[in-house]
Amino acid sequence: MSLWSQAQRAAELTPAYRNRSADFFRAAAITIVVVGHWIVSVPRYVDGGLQFTELLVEQPSIQYVTWLVQVMPIFFLVGGYSNAASWASAQSDSEKRQAWQFSRLKRLLMPITPLILVWTAFAAIAGMLEFDPDLIRLASRSALIPVWFLAVYIMVSVAVPVSQAAWERFGLWSIAFLVCGAALIDYAGFGASHGWARWINYAFVWLGMHQLGYWWHRGIETKLGPLVLLGLGLVSLYTLIWVLDYPISMISVPDEEISNSRPPTFAMLAIGFIQAGVILLLTGRVAKWLEIPRPWAVVILVSQRIMTVYLWHLTALLILVGVSILAGGLGLKMTPGSAEWWLTRPLWLGAMALVLLPLIAIFGSLEAGSRNAGSIPPGPIRSTLGAVLACAGLTFMALNGTYGDNWLGINFIPIALTLAGVALATISRKAHTDE
Repeated sequence: MSLWSQAQRAAELTPAYRNRSADFFRAAAITIVVVGHWIVSVPRYVDGGLQFTELLVEQPSIQYVTWLVQVMPIFFLVGGYSNAASWASAQSDSEKRQAWQFSRLKRLLMPITPLILVWTAFAAIAGMLEFDPDLIRLASRSALIPVWFLAVYIMVSVAVPVSQAAWERFGLWSIAFLVCGAALIDYAGFGASHGWARWINYAFVWLGMHQLGYWWHRGIETKLGPLVLLGLGLVSLYTLIWVLDYPISMISVPDEEISNSRPPTFAMLAIGFIQAGVILLLTGRVAKWLEIPRPWAVVILVSQRIMTVYLWHLTALLILVGVSILAGGLGLKMTPGSAEWWLTRPLWLGAMALVLLPLIAIFGSLEAGSRNAGSIPPGPIRSTLGAVLACAGLTFMALNGTYGDNWLGINFIPIALTLAGVALATISRKAHTDE
C-alpha cells in the first residue's frame, strides 16, 4: 500500500477527539524550517572553489522575515500538547506508563542513526582520499545542523514526568516561573556580563514553550488567554529589539556577536508567545477545516515522514551542490539576492526536493518506532542515561561535524557517545518465558 493510500486510510479512521490542528501546525512548522534552510543557506562557486554564505548576511533586510520563519517555538508548543496527551493516555495502563519514555525516545533517536553513520563514513572516506579537511568538516557540520534542535527536544521530552507534575500542581505558575527564569538569565548574561549563564536558557526558553503546550492540552475556554499571550509577546519583542537593542534576526547570523537562537534569548520566547497566541486563536478554525478528508490526509502524509525530511534536508542540499560542482558550478555562480538568483529559487527548491525523495524512501521507515511484542523496554534510568549520552554526542557533532584529525578521519568520541546512547535508550531485551 502506498504512503498516500495509508494516509487516506488513516484519515478515515481518525477518531473525532483527536486535535488535528496540532498535527497540522507541527507539519507546517517543519516544512517552513526545511524551505527556510534551503533558501537561507547560499552555496557559491567562485574562482573554482566552493563558498558558503547566508542570505541574512547578503541581504540584512531579510532578517525581519525570520520573525515569521523561525518556527521552532511552534514545534515545542505542539510537542508539549502531544506529550501531555500521550502521557495522560499512558497513565491508565501500567505497561504503557513503563514504556512511555522508551517509545518516545525510539521515535526520536532511531531516525538519527543512519544520518550519523552516513556522515561518519563520508568523513572517513573523504579523509582517505585526502580531501580538504576544512571542507569535510564544513560539509558534515552543515548536514548535522538539524540535530542540535533534536538534542534539546529529546531532553525536554525526557523531563516530561517532572514538567507534567509541575503543571498539575502549579498550572500557569509553572510557565511564569520559566518565563521569569529566562528573563533573569538574559540579565545575567548581558547586564551582569556572565555570558556563560546564557546557555541555561536552552532549558528555560524551550521548557517554557513546551509548558504552554500543556496549557493548550488542558483546554482554553476563552480568547482572553491567547490574546494576553499575543500582547505580551508583541510588547516584549518591541522592548527587546528597539529599546534594549537585541538582534533583529531570530536565526543566528554569521559574525554577529549575539544570537537570539544559540543560545535562545528572551526574544525567542517573545516570538514564541506571539506564535502561540495566533495558533490558539486559530486552532478551532483549522481543526474544522481538517475535518475535510483530503487536507487531513495530506497532513497525515507529511507527518508520516516529517522527521526524515527534517534530518536529511540539508544532506539533500549538499548532494545537489556536489552534483552542481561536477557540472562546472551550474546554478552556483549567481550573486545571492540578485533578481536572477531569486527567480531561480523555485527551480533550486524543486531540485532539492527531488534529491530528498530517495532519501525519504530509503530511511523513512525508521520513523515507525514500534516495539516488538514480548520485549521488555529499558527502564527510565537506562533510557535517560542513553538520551543524555546521545544528546551530548549530537551537540558536539552539530558544532564540529563528524571529521576528526586522526588516523580514522572521524570525530570518534561524539560519534561513539551518540551511538552508545541510542543503543541504551532504544534496544529492548527479550522477555523470558517459562515453558
